[in-house]
Amino acid sequence: MNKIKTFFRRIRFRLKHDFLTVENMILIFAIALCAVWTYQSVVAMSRNWELSERLAAERKELDLAKVEVETMEFENEYYKSDEYQEILARKYLDKMTSGEQMVVMPENTEEAKNRFNNTVVLAKEKEYSNFDKWMMFLFPGH
Repeated sequence: MNKIKTFFRRIRFRLKHDFLTVENMILIFAIALCAVWTYQSVVAMSRNWELSERLAAERKELDLAKVEVETMEFENEYYKSDEYQEILARKYLDKMTSGEQMVVMPENTEEAKNRFNNTVVLAKEKEYSNFDKWMMFLFPGH
């Protein structure tokens, strides 16, 4: 029993005088402070990255909406024009101007419909590597 008491007293003495000194406590506090600061910096950078990505997506949507509004305004102007009214009158009311003769054409065959099959090619957005994305995030002019 005495040996156990002595053993624990020695451990307590070593902890108190070797490990729990003022210098060691300051060092532990400084390391903990650095760890917390580093973690919070990474969290802040991640949040800023997500917000910048969301901002870029919102800006793209805004640009797309502006283009759509502009297109609709042009379409409205076209629908108000005399040219469009004349085309509609010719198409649906079988109207014509004096001196014209109407020619009725047969429906197109499938071969004629597929002959000039126009496909729309969408421009692909450039894909950046993870490193390039970080460089653009950290250095916006990059």
